[in-house]
Amino acid sequence: MKIDFLADTNFLIYIHEGNKIAEPFLEYNFAISFISEIELLGFPGISKSEETKLKLLLNDCYQLEWSSKLKNQTIQLKQKYSLKLPDAIICATAVEFNLPLVTADRGFSKISELDLILIQL
Repeated sequence: MKIDFLADTNFLIYIHEGNKIAEPFLEYNFAISFISEIELLGFPGISKSEETKLKLLLNDCYQLEWSSKLKNQTIQLKQKYSLKLPDAIICATAVEFNLPLVTADRGFSKISELDLILIQL
């Protein structure tokens, strides 16, 4: 299967909430970083029904797992750009797998290594 892009966690939230901004991207195959699953399901106070819905969404995504190459790329990006760890992992995943990153987070704009698709709300 060809993967068209890596979805940031905020993009997954937009899908979950039915935000129309995500609709044009739903016809493509996309992957997520394992850290997005942790961010979504680790949200404090998440209800059982929300958790169930999010798990269904996550099951429809191709998940890219942790590796030593990804670890090294994360370290380099975290050092270079002073990123928070989850953001560094997501960036490193996009860079390592040579995938565009779809996000609404403007903070990723400073990362020259990224092929960034910034969605505007």
